[in-house]
Amino acid sequence: MRRVVRKGDRLGLRDVTEADAPALHAIYGDRVATQHMPFPPRSLREVERLVDEAIEASAAEPRRLYVLAVVDSARCDIIGVARLLIEAEHPHSAEIGFGLHRDQWGRGIGTDLVRLLLSFGFKQLGLHRIWGARSPANLPAQLAMLTAGMVEEGRIRHHLHTPAGWRDSIVHSALEDEWIER
Repeated sequence: MRRVVRKGDRLGLRDVTEADAPALHAIYGDRVATQHMPFPPRSLREVERLVDEAIEASAAEPRRLYVLAVVDSARCDIIGVARLLIEAEHPHSAEIGFGLHRDQWGRGIGTDLVRLLLSFGFKQLGLHRIWGARSPANLPAQLAMLTAGMVEEGRIRHHLHTPAGWRDSIVHSALEDEWIER
């Protein structure tokens, strides 16, 4: 198993560990931080199970799922979580998702995180296409993906069932041959 460590100017990405569950719960358990996610806030026990599943997935060959702690490079604190899932039937393509602790919002961290995920996917994993879907109401995610160089592709109607009912998703993508590292 190859461990993931990727560093940017302000952020780093690394595989999650069991010790990260409380820090990740600060995001996944927060009603405000999860408002655009397709699930209600998670309990600490649920987050611990997600971490266990991520650790198990990291040993798979070939590896398809990357659940990564987002680390503030200056303080070495976990400030977010990122996910990259390589599609089984299209191994050149992967879906990304991310969440940040709400005290990080409005600081450009989301854009830096998307850039780091794109760099990881294209340069380290050799992917051709990376895409992400967001809630139409999640304008900060829209700004982060567009500023990082992703293109808005369109809307998938009633894509996800959330605690509030069916929700559309707006899809963004980046292609390896069009992507410019910033």
